[in-house]
Amino acid sequence: PQTSLLIALQFLLLNWLFLSPALFSQPDENATFLSWMFTLIPPYISIISALGFVLNVFVLLVFCLHKKPYTVAEIYLCNLAAADLFLTCFLPLWAVNVYNKFQWTLGKQFCKAFYVGIFMNAYCSIYFLALVSVDRYFALVHPLSHETLRTPFHARISCLVVWILGFLLSIPSLIYRDVKRSHGCILNYQNSTAPVSIESNIFIFSFIIPIIIISLCTISILRALSKRSKSVNVKKSKTKTTSLILSVLLAFLICWIPYFLTQILDVFRENKILTDPVFIYGLEICKQIFPCLAVFNSVLNPCLYVLVGKRFRRKVKELFSQQNEKRSAITGFVSTRTYLTTSVRT
Repeated sequence: PQTSLLIALQFLLLNWLFLSPALFSQPDENATFLSWMFTLIPPYISIISALGFVLNVFVLLVFCLHKKPYTVAEIYLCNLAAADLFLTCFLPLWAVNVYNKFQWTLGKQFCKAFYVGIFMNAYCSIYFLALVSVDRYFALVHPLSHETLRTPFHARISCLVVWILGFLLSIPSLIYRDVKRSHGCILNYQNSTAPVSIESNIFIFSFIIPIIIISLCTISILRALSKRSKSVNVKKSKTKTTSLILSVLLAFLICWIPYFLTQILDVFRENKILTDPVFIYGLEICKQIFPCLAVFNSVLNPCLYVLVGKRFRRKVKELFSQQNEKRSAITGFVSTRTYLTTSVRT
């Protein structure tokens, strides 16, 4: 029932985003939308950038300063927070670009760096979620047979591979992004067949493959949890991390799936497969709205860690307790030293 509800909510959200009359009505009826976009998006992106930076730094500090060793899932979530932080550092460039009405004024190198940073975040995030899904699958479905694979060492190696893969998938932006007068920072492919082949390969490796992995693992996890629901001990010990990961996964899908779909539709538009002017106008609007939804995920993840993650909340409390103990120890040391110094002088 929970899976059906989540699917239904996601279906309704996507239908609203894609089929809303406000987005797909005639251009002359939406002429004022672009002016509002130039007014609203820059401050929105600036707020998301500031909040995302502060919240993800907080998450990383909690994970890094806590004395207890990382679990495998925490290593993946820590890298996910690092990817979100990496994204928020590039968001101010987007705000400036929209404020300038998409006339890129920051040079070719910043153009390439901005899109590499944005796409690396998306690609690395989805593969980190694939890794935590696989980890939860082994922990709940095969808790004993694959225990040797679920080690912090293997988790760190996997994260390194994901960062490298994310950069490799972003290479087209590094090579083909260019600044064109009156067009801004765009993909400038050298031949007409390149966009379809490149974007199709990227879509398969950055979205289809990890989504298949995540879906299969999630279905198996939910089945395992339903079978073990009668065992109170298993439920309490195993579902704390799993509930957090499923929440983060759902948030990512809701925030990023519309963006990935518009990217594919935009490739069809560029290759004259989609030619309806009303649809194209709506697609152009979606290309500005859906990235705003996608980057909101970088703020949403740290909030989910606090609201859903019981282990994370406990880490925060323990970290503050450690800091208070250090302050008390330092204060006591200073007080004792002051007392001894005063005693010797008198």
